[in-house]
Amino acid sequence: MSSSQAFKSKYGPWALVTGAARGMGTEFARQIGALGLNLVLVDMLADELAQVTEEVRKSSAVEIKTVVTDLSRLEFIETIRRETEGVEIGLLVSNAAYPPVGLFFEQSLQDKLRMIEVNCRAPLMLVQEFGAKMLTRKRGGIILLSSGSALQGVAYISSYAATKAYNLILAESLWDEVREHGVDVLGFMPGATRTTGFVLSKPHLERSTLATVAEPKPTVAEALRMLGKTPSWIPGRRNRWTLTLAQRLLPRRQMIKLVGSNMRKWYGK
Repeated sequence: MSSSQAFKSKYGPWALVTGAARGMGTEFARQIGALGLNLVLVDMLADELAQVTEEVRKSSAVEIKTVVTDLSRLEFIETIRRETEGVEIGLLVSNAAYPPVGLFFEQSLQDKLRMIEVNCRAPLMLVQEFGAKMLTRKRGGIILLSSGSALQGVAYISSYAATKAYNLILAESLWDEVREHGVDVLGFMPGATRTTGFVLSKPHLERSTLATVAEPKPTVAEALRMLGKTPSWIPGRRNRWTLTLAQRLLPRRQMIKLVGSNMRKWYGK
C-alpha cells in the first residue's frame, strides 16, 4: 500500500478544514485533496472559498463541499452539522484563527473575546462533534493549529498566544487519551509563516534576523507527515532547534524578553 493509500485508509474518506480560503488552510486543502480525501472546506470568505474549491477540484478531482460560516458565532456548529449530514469526517484540521496584532490594552475587548470564540471555542466544538465519532469508529485524525507563541508569553499577541496555548494543551492531552483507540491527534506549532494574515499584519521583517519566515507548502507537509507520530510538533528545522534549545537553556523570564524584543522590532512604532 502506498503512503497516500495508507493515509486515505486511516483518515478518509472525508477531511474537514477550517479557514480554508486563505494561507495554510488553502494549502491543507490542496495537499489533503492530492492524497485523495474528499473535502469539506469551511470559511466565512465566500468568494475566496469558491476560488480555492475550484482550484482544488481541478487539480485533485475529489468531491468537495463548502460551508460558509462565521466561527465566532455559536450557531456555526449547527451549520456545519447540517452540511455534513451523512458525511464521514475522518480528518479534522482546525486551522482557522483570528490573529490581530497589537498591545493588549490597545486592543478592544471585542477583539479579545473574538479570539477566544474563534481560536478556542470553535476548535473545542469541532473536536467534540467529530472526534467523538472517530472514537466510536476507532480511526481518524485531528490536527489542531497551535503556534510557536504558545510556548511562552509574547508581547503584541498576548491574547492570541494564550489561545494557542489552549490548543496545544488540548491536543497533547487528547493525544494521550485517544491514542490507544485508533485516533491520532497533533498539536501543530508553526512559527511565522508567509500567509495572507501574516502579510496583512505588516511586520518590519528587515528589523530582525532572529526568526525565519516559513512558507505554507513545506509547513503543511510537515503537519500531515507528523500526524500519528508525536503529540505536538514545531515545523522547520531551524525554528524547532531554536525554540527547543531556548526553552531548555534560557530562564523563562529571558525567553519571554527575547521573543518580545523580536516582536517589538517587527511591530513597534
